[in-house]
Amino acid sequence: MYKIDDHVTCAVAGIMSDANILINMARVHAMRYTYAYQEPMPIEQLVQSLCDTKQGYTQFGGLRPFGVSFLFAGWDKNFGFQLYMSDPSGNYGAWKAAVIGANNQAAQSMLKQEYNDDITREEAVQLALKVISKTMDSTSLTSEKLELAEVFLSPSGKVKYEACSPESLSKLLQKFGVTQPVA
Repeated sequence: MYKIDDHVTCAVAGIMSDANILINMARVHAMRYTYAYQEPMPIEQLVQSLCDTKQGYTQFGGLRPFGVSFLFAGWDKNFGFQLYMSDPSGNYGAWKAAVIGANNQAAQSMLKQEYNDDITREEAVQLALKVISKTMDSTSLTSEKLELAEVFLSPSGKVKYEACSPESLSKLLQKFGVTQPVA
């Protein structure tokens, strides 16, 4: 999980060296926009600018395409909360719930069955942990093998990015019953 700006974060699947370059590029785009317009960059505009770069690398001989997929989650004043998925070719789309990485087909079908528009924040965390536990190649899910972060509005109306600590993640895993207690 990477924080791009105060209002947007992303998850990565693929070649991490490519991801680091693109994340730094996204951070620069977001900072330049904020400097020029004195407001946060709209999420889709940020995703589109990054995907334009990714797509450009697929067009010319001698350039290796970026081998990374992203899930961008964020909030802006125009459209509220948004989730975008981008693939290595530079295509992107908006989703209500999405998955990237290994076993994404199985996870996506679970989301199609269990996701609904009236989901609460706690139910969303529970669903995410359930999907990960069913589709990870590991026998047991622990806080060492997992990262969880949320983008939400604080009571004051400010967008917050919060990464879950390993201790609180362990408590969540036990609370929702997606891990076996250590003997």
